[in-house]
Amino acid sequence: MTDHDVRTLADDELRTAQDLFRSTLHVKPITDEEWPQVRAAVQDGPTLGVTDGESGALIGTARSFESAMTLPGGAGVPIGGVTHVGVRADRTRRGVLTELMHAQLTDLAERGMVAAGLHASETSIYGRFGYGVATCARDYTVDRRFARFRSDAPVGGRVEIRTVEAAIELFADAYPRTATRPGMLTRPAGWWAQLRRTLERQDGPVTAITHEGADGVDGYAVYSVDRPQPGPATLRLVDLQCAGPESFAGLWRYLLSVDLVHDITASGRPLDEPLELLLTDPRAVSTIAQFDDLWLRLIDVPTALAMRTYAGESLVLDVTDPVLPGNDGCYRVGPDGAARTEDPAALHLDVDALAMIYLGAWRPSQLVDTGRVRASTPGAARQADRLFATSAPPWCGTFF
Repeated sequence: MTDHDVRTLADDELRTAQDLFRSTLHVKPITDEEWPQVRAAVQDGPTLGVTDGESGALIGTARSFESAMTLPGGAGVPIGGVTHVGVRADRTRRGVLTELMHAQLTDLAERGMVAAGLHASETSIYGRFGYGVATCARDYTVDRRFARFRSDAPVGGRVEIRTVEAAIELFADAYPRTATRPGMLTRPAGWWAQLRRTLERQDGPVTAITHEGADGVDGYAVYSVDRPQPGPATLRLVDLQCAGPESFAGLWRYLLSVDLVHDITASGRPLDEPLELLLTDPRAVSTIAQFDDLWLRLIDVPTALAMRTYAGESLVLDVTDPVLPGNDGCYRVGPDGAARTEDPAALHLDVDALAMIYLGAWRPSQLVDTGRVRASTPGAARQADRLFATSAPPWCGTFF
């Protein structure tokens, strides 16, 4: 038993919740001038709060919004985007976060969300609530002095510079065509409002561009330029999405043509983004970091397993979920789908490990080799590798 109260916060409590979350990141409170813009960028969805039973003060908060995530095979699974999770510094390690996470998972299940996803500020926290690293990303830099396109690189379409206001609307219309990779999320209206706020806060000037192919806008990018005096300028890519190789090449051909730029930084990009292959000197591109992207939590395991596609022979998984025990049990998974079964299992795993292999970010055999999954039949790990394999590494690419 605790002296805490967990409840859904009212609209007039959202600013207090925002300030609490910002304090956990060591960020100043929101000013009266900033609040209208911040409020406009808050995606629709419940904000949970934990209040102290004695003082009534807010000591913890977590928010979620509804989205959909692309799966292997192209289907979209309902997912709750979890964000603004924080506990007041003088109330940490007292069960507040556990209460929040359990209440939020229950709420998401009741709202029909099949999964939940988040970006973790601290990566040691969320595994115990059933989250696992389901997509990864990389940061890279491009030395523009040595970046020249190969003569056989794709060509097609045209690039246009847009005003930011016009571009946001075009971006929102074009984005669904680009969100085809497993792990990518739909972006609600509040997300685009937040992008607009992010662009307004850039130190350097912001430029938005679109790529238009035969069927209309099929890609876009937005960037700022930091040009110290004296010194070379750096182009910082804020967002880039494309529907195919022509739009990807066209956008980068433009970015590499911008004058007075020494280097380009691209953050949170797909692991297999093939910019190096377009250039005569692949060493012009340097990966500077690789890291966890989306942490995934399967809330409704039978539905989640049934919604994606598989290759190879079927296999029985024994899943354990310490937080949502209704997910416990054995599932036969294969090209014909997934369903509960009484057959003996070949692989035994917790729900966080299942999230790690669900989109194809990790091979099941890697988790077996490192002790996170137990195989009870010979060859089961390699069989599972084929079953859960995807044609490209999953990627989220949407920060929230």
